[in-house]
Amino acid sequence: MLSFLKQWLITTVAVWLAAVIVPGIHYTSSGLFLAALALGLLNAFVRPVMVVLSLPLLIFTLGLFMLVINALLLWAVGLVLKDFRVDGFAPAFWGSLIISMTSLILNSLTKSGSSRLEFHAGKPPPRPPPDDGGGPIIDV
Repeated sequence: MLSFLKQWLITTVAVWLAAVIVPGIHYTSSGLFLAALALGLLNAFVRPVMVVLSLPLLIFTLGLFMLVINALLLWAVGLVLKDFRVDGFAPAFWGSLIISMTSLILNSLTKSGSSRLEFHAGKPPPRPPPDDGGGPIIDV
């Protein structure tokens, strides 16, 4: 239950940030919480079906079509809820991109979800000594 609440709070913050940044996404305070809940439910039940149905297109675009799927789900939430509105596909696309990036960062910071984001700072590992050609020699 705690994991669900943490994920819902992260999604709510991500949706709020997208609504603040992207013109064309409008909400009320109750609509924001309902939108996060509806987006979570659509991501859990509808998104896997959409991914399977669009698998050839996902493979052909090397996964970039996933951005379109996310935008369509956000747009669908805007169509279903009256307190949360998305004006078109372009705001849905940019909003879903912001929601994805914000969720990735917040999930990494709180160590929840399955996403991982790692930064490695420091010196690179030392290079191996140069090879003097000690490989196989073919004498012709």
